[in-house]
Amino acid sequence: MPSDSSLTLFLCGDVMVGRGVDQVLPHPSEPELREEFVRDARDYVLLAERRSGPVPRGVPPAWPWGEALAEIERAGAVARVANLETSVTRGGDFWPGKGIHYRMSPGNVGCLGAAGLDVCVLANNHVMDFGVPGLLETLETLERHGIRTAGAGRDLASARRPAAVEIGGGRLLVFGIGGWDSGIPPGWAATPERPGVDWVLAFTDDAADEVAERVRRVKRPGDLAVVSVHWGSNWGYAVPPEHTRFAHRLVEGGVDLVHGHSSHHPRPVEVYRERLILYGCGDFINDYEGIEGYGAFRGDLVLAWFPVLQRNTGRLLGLEMSPLRTRGMRLHRASEPEGRWLREVLSFACAPLGSSVELGPEGRLRLAWT
Repeated sequence: MPSDSSLTLFLCGDVMVGRGVDQVLPHPSEPELREEFVRDARDYVLLAERRSGPVPRGVPPAWPWGEALAEIERAGAVARVANLETSVTRGGDFWPGKGIHYRMSPGNVGCLGAAGLDVCVLANNHVMDFGVPGLLETLETLERHGIRTAGAGRDLASARRPAAVEIGGGRLLVFGIGGWDSGIPPGWAATPERPGVDWVLAFTDDAADEVAERVRRVKRPGDLAVVSVHWGSNWGYAVPPEHTRFAHRLVEGGVDLVHGHSSHHPRPVEVYRERLILYGCGDFINDYEGIEGYGAFRGDLVLAWFPVLQRNTGRLLGLEMSPLRTRGMRLHRASEPEGRWLREVLSFACAPLGSSVELGPEGRLRLAWT
């Protein structure tokens, strides 16, 4: 479908390359954790091995992405955007009163480069797990390796500044915001004098209008605007009505695509005024493989999202999704039954929003909408 008049993006949900994933990469951080039940990040690797067999240590940087890399290359995406849900730092102190902390060593940043990521969205509930020093080192490390960031910065102005990717005749502008309802502490909110994230207390009409106004101020002819938003709970398929209203308001205000994340599994998809709304892309890379509980949601199954947009309008022309499965702390192509399961679940969840999911060639999924 891509042509001179269209373009393809690669989007994914949470890339959580800290903790256990960091431990199998070449330059792991200190494994200390301060969780209630786990005190050593290497234990998450042992849990994965108990489920799937031996996992090598000191793996190449591309290891966690596995067969997803071939899917990304095949799609020919002009821009690659992920929610990076970890701090990239060796410094900083554990944020007090927080049960889970994610840290990836700056020495392992090549893991992000291996996927050719253009933009890492940082407005989430783990980017400041090691405080302001951890956030600043994260920003510096990504900048040094040519990866743009959105949603967090050295002050409020930089946190709100979009990441801009040249897409031929214009720019893809990525804005990142994070909601209180996803577990982002209020103390992480950026101010004119303090580093932090672009934090949203509630997804109200006024909040949507404020974000849309910021988009309109910087968007030029030929540009496409994505608002990437970290919101909502971890489990379940229901979309809160305030999220739907917020997303619709963004589209009405000139946003071309809403890229939602935070849930540990994919959530419904909507096409509103010919624009794509992803309410929850689901996790993409994590170390949850051996953790028990919530098995009915199949958190081991993930999707790589490939929307095709009309260049001059942002109108959605198509959406393909590649089903993948986590095994051995690495992504593999999902089996045909696993892909069918994802199709059935997502079609049921999307039905109230006027869309459904169909099986496409080679086990990939496609969105259909009215």
